[in-house]
Amino acid sequence: MLWITRSHVHVDRVACPWLITRFIDSEAEFMFAPASQLDQLVRQTGAIPFDAPGVELGHHENRCSFESIILKYELKDPGLLRLARIVHAADVSEDIDADPIARGLEAIATGYSLRYPADLENLEHQMQVYDALYAWCRLDVAKNKL
Repeated sequence: MLWITRSHVHVDRVACPWLITRFIDSEAEFMFAPASQLDQLVRQTGAIPFDAPGVELGHHENRCSFESIILKYELKDPGLLRLARIVHAADVSEDIDADPIARGLEAIATGYSLRYPADLENLEHQMQVYDALYAWCRLDVAKNKL
C-alpha cells in the first residue's frame, strides 16, 4: 500500500512509517508532500494519509499519530506501548518531559533532519534507531514486570 504524510519528517512522521512497516504493512511505500497538496494526492493515488491535520491517523484526543495508528490497528505489544509513550512525549512539545527518553529522541530526530534533509533518506537512516529503541522498550517492560 501507499501511505502519505507531510514533508520534512520529524519524530511522529518517522515513527509512524517504522510502525507501519514493522507491524501493519511490510511492503508499505511512503510519499511525502507539502500539507497543501495532501488532499489532492490522496484522491489521485489512493494513498493512506497519516500525521496530517484532519486525517484519521493523526493527532486526536491528546494522541499523536503513532498512538492513533496503534489504536486503529489494535496493537497490544507491551514494548510497542512503551515506545508509544516515548514517541508521544517527544512529538507533543508540551509533554516533552513526560518521559525521560523523549528529549533524547527529539534531539536524534533533529540531528537526522540536519544530516538527511531528504525525507525518504532520513526515514531510511532512522529505521534502525526505532528498531533499537523498540528492543530497549521490550527489555524495559520485561525488567519492570519482575
